[in-house]
Amino acid sequence: MSNNSFMVDRRTLLKLLLFGGALSLTPFTVPLLYPESRAKKKHFEIGKRVDIEKAKFLPGVYGGTLYTATSSDPKTFNLVLANETSSTEAVGELFEGLTDVDLKTLKPRGALSKSWEFREGGLRWIFHLRENVFWFDGKPFTADDVVFTFNRIYFNPKIPNSTKDSFMVRGELPKVRKIDPMTVEFILPVPFAPLLYSLSAPIFPKHVVEEAVKRGKFMEFWTVSTPPEKLIGTGPYKLVKYLPGQYLIYERNRKYWKFDRWGKRLPYIEKKVKVILPDQNTQLLRFKAGELDFYGVRGDDYPELKKGEEKGDYTIYNLGPSLTADFICFNQKRGAIPDWKLKLFRNRLFRWAISHSVDRKGIILTVYNGLGYPVYAPVTPANKLYWDPNYPKFPYNLKRAKQLLEAIGLKDRNGDGWLETPEGHRVEFNLLTNSNNPARVQIGAILKYDLKRIGVKVNFQPLDFNNLVEKLLHTHDFDAVIIGLTGSIDPNGGKNVWMSSGQLHMWNPNQKKPETEWEAEVDRLFEEAATTLDFKRRVELYKKAYYIIAYQQPLIYIAAPLVLEAARNRVKNYYPTVWGTYKPEKMFISGERTS
Repeated sequence: MSNNSFMVDRRTLLKLLLFGGALSLTPFTVPLLYPESRAKKKHFEIGKRVDIEKAKFLPGVYGGTLYTATSSDPKTFNLVLANETSSTEAVGELFEGLTDVDLKTLKPRGALSKSWEFREGGLRWIFHLRENVFWFDGKPFTADDVVFTFNRIYFNPKIPNSTKDSFMVRGELPKVRKIDPMTVEFILPVPFAPLLYSLSAPIFPKHVVEEAVKRGKFMEFWTVSTPPEKLIGTGPYKLVKYLPGQYLIYERNRKYWKFDRWGKRLPYIEKKVKVILPDQNTQLLRFKAGELDFYGVRGDDYPELKKGEEKGDYTIYNLGPSLTADFICFNQKRGAIPDWKLKLFRNRLFRWAISHSVDRKGIILTVYNGLGYPVYAPVTPANKLYWDPNYPKFPYNLKRAKQLLEAIGLKDRNGDGWLETPEGHRVEFNLLTNSNNPARVQIGAILKYDLKRIGVKVNFQPLDFNNLVEKLLHTHDFDAVIIGLTGSIDPNGGKNVWMSSGQLHMWNPNQKKPETEWEAEVDRLFEEAATTLDFKRRVELYKKAYYIIAYQQPLIYIAAPLVLEAARNRVKNYYPTVWGTYKPEKMFISGERTS
């Protein structure tokens, strides 16, 4: 074993026995607990690295069917109301925004807008829309659709949505007006640095959606029972069939506006089938059987899949650490839980104690097979711009955790092995997670074990994903949860999480005014950063906000696994990144014929 290895202690081995984890002490895995210091020998390399700077696209051929998997049914087909990946993944490719992000530069580029200009120091932005873009029903895309989408949907006070949160600056929203059929203007109350990133929000067809908005029925519009042909977008694929619990089927938009360099209309792939497989072990079996083209590789899967790479005719790609990490969130919403729990969960020292009880290194070894990074703050090493090794850390230390709990008056007063509050309440909480995520289920079991050792009783219950989302975002019927969030390139994309008024400020959402001084300071920093055009200064402001969040630990982050993707070699022009696939419309299936 090399000097870079992490010695497995008795505690970790005990957990492996208790929870059925598999620790493969192979040269592929052990050094990666500290990936930045791992040996650089060739046999220590994990998967194939992708350099999109060197991406070379082959001329594609039409046809073929791409097979992927998703772990949950969508909760809604309405992207405005969607707060879970099961929904956004289901219909995300049907719609487009005025901009999107070039994954090579991580800067905004034109999508439904072809160009733009700004005036008056960035207070007025004029967008020139792309001609010859058509909705799925053949109607042309125009400025009316853009103005309607923002003024009547996103900025509608009767329609709560995360996009509105991201555009709100100092309590004001932009004004959007039509200049001519193919030109729109955004008039800003103050300069808004992340505007171009925020305009990736999907645009919707006025002629289809307007009646539902007028009648106040938009919240019930485009549900999962909506016939797929009524989902009208401009994107590269149309949803043509949805069978709950089984699959979603998409077909190529033959009038899509993008072309390749040889003048052929994109995309190339004719059909996509997204199979609904809640159990990741089933996904693995289907991939190994050749029935799926992609598979997100878990740490435990890696050694076996790597051995079968050549025979299985697939490639494992190493995309680096994930953009986000799973975390523990305690409910701090007044009225949602008993007062004694609210007092406990709102106490920073209690959250510090729980954070010190999270064995991040042991979890990486046990759950991710050594392929991961400990995380204590809202950003991971993948986000190099905002990552800072000086964010507050809470290393695993049960003795320190117990000291913190004692400092706030929690003691075993009756000798039953559990801590009690001064009022006599046993320190106990229910911990939820989604049952279709094996890593989170394992993490929950490990946490329950370690917290028992310091006298805190955890009732751990995995739930169906959509049921979990309902409790977390709507009924607020939970004590604590293990969950994760998707990452955004610009921090303003997470404004609805970190601003106290945000819908996804999940420990205490939709506050009319900040309930703590530290939340007020985070609000101020995010507001200032949004109106600061000096990029270096913006980075400094966001780092200050993240430092405060890491110090307060409202979300107790755990670990960022290494992102590994296995892909069939029949899929050509495939360039995956941790941010998404680079120019996915150019992928094609080898062996297909032009149609």
